[in-house]
This record gives sequence, C-alpha cells and structure tokens, in this order.
Amino acid sequence: MAEAILHQEPRVSLEALAALGEGHLAYIKQIRSEDVASLFPQAPEIAPGVTLFALHAADGTPIMLTDSREAAVANAWSNELQTVSLH
Repeated sequence: MAEAILHQEPRVSLEALAALGEGHLAYIKQIRSEDVASLFPQAPEIAPGVTLFALHAADGTPIMLTDSREAAVANAWSNELQTVSLH
C-alpha cells in the first residue's frame, strides 16, 4: 500500500493549472498576421505574411499585439508581468 502511495502523481485540475501565475506571469508568442483575427477580433485587417508578437496572460488570454518582441516585453514590464519562456 505504501508503495502505491509513493508512485501516485499529484493531480491538479485544469482550472487550477490555468490560474497559476494569473496576474503575474505572461508569455510572448510570435504569430503571423493570418492568425490575428482569431486572437484579436477587434484588430484591423493586416496584410498577410507579416510577423507579429502577441503578449498572452498565463492562462493564454491575449493581452496585446505588436510588431516587435521588445515592445511586448516592455508592455509586460510596465504592467508588472514577468515573462516566461515556452518550450
């Protein structure tokens, strides 16, 4: 019985996992202009083939869109968000 307990993996609900880092962590994702409408429906139409950078909250919610990674990092910093790398 003790052996079975040692081998159990901790379980975290999807809701709890999504809430980790909420309000504190963000990530930057490079996207193509063709994907803008699905992430930022209010954004104006952008010519196809343009590389952009989206700042996302820890739960994946899009926060902002820019044409430079540096601007996305600066926005995260100004909103007291720590950016993390995704692999």
